[in-house]
Amino acid sequence: MPAYVIVDVEITNANEYEEYKKHTPGSLVPYEGKFLTRGGVVENLEGDWKPSRLVILEFPSMEKAKAWWNSPGYAPAKLIRQRASKTQMIVADGI
Repeated sequence: MPAYVIVDVEITNANEYEEYKKHTPGSLVPYEGKFLTRGGVVENLEGDWKPSRLVILEFPSMEKAKAWWNSPGYAPAKLIRQRASKTQMIVADGI
């Protein structure tokens, strides 16, 4: 069953966040992760949620999604992201 990592990112340091964006794609490869959306236009249809930057990643399973997030390959990029932004991140099973 696929799993989705959904992230609402508020960038606080644009230069450093650009560096993060360079490191992340390669970290996804061993876990078969891929971007479904990465900072495109977001339009609110209901409620008051206003994400600053929406990112959605797809993985083949919850295990692979969590393994990527905890991986040594993603760790350096994660530190950059945590310094350069405020994030809300969840992982959800697909159907």
